[in-house]
Amino acid sequence: TQKDAATNSKSVYQLPDGQTVNISSERYLAPEVLFNPTLIGSEELGVADTLVRSVTQSDIDLRPTLYTQIVLAGGSTCTHGFGDRLLAEIRARAPTHTRIRISAPEERIHSAWAGGSILASLATFKNMWVTRAEYEEYGDSLVHRGAL
Repeated sequence: TQKDAATNSKSVYQLPDGQTVNISSERYLAPEVLFNPTLIGSEELGVADTLVRSVTQSDIDLRPTLYTQIVLAGGSTCTHGFGDRLLAEIRARAPTHTRIRISAPEERIHSAWAGGSILASLATFKNMWVTRAEYEEYGDSLVHRGAL
């Protein structure tokens, strides 16, 4: 089949150090873990399940808006077909006739860095900093404090 041919096709990639690697099915199996984490023994939800669960746990009046304002961010979302796959999986899980819109900005590979940079530049962000001493004393429970 066409899918089998695509899965079995080999691609050659050049790494930054000049070495080349041949990949075939890994090209499709690695991103599949994002949708089906059980492939690597994880009990976590996949990306589509996590998204739909987050939306359904929000206020019922906000849900239609949230489904129309999904924005892809990060390098993993640049995988070929990621947006189409996510859309199909959300459609399968969302209520019938739900309008779903997914934005995939060209610069999304840098979105997390850009967002962090903007956050760090805000004057109010300094109040959210955790010092090494605080972390050593309280550990990761600091993220649950009211100041954040």
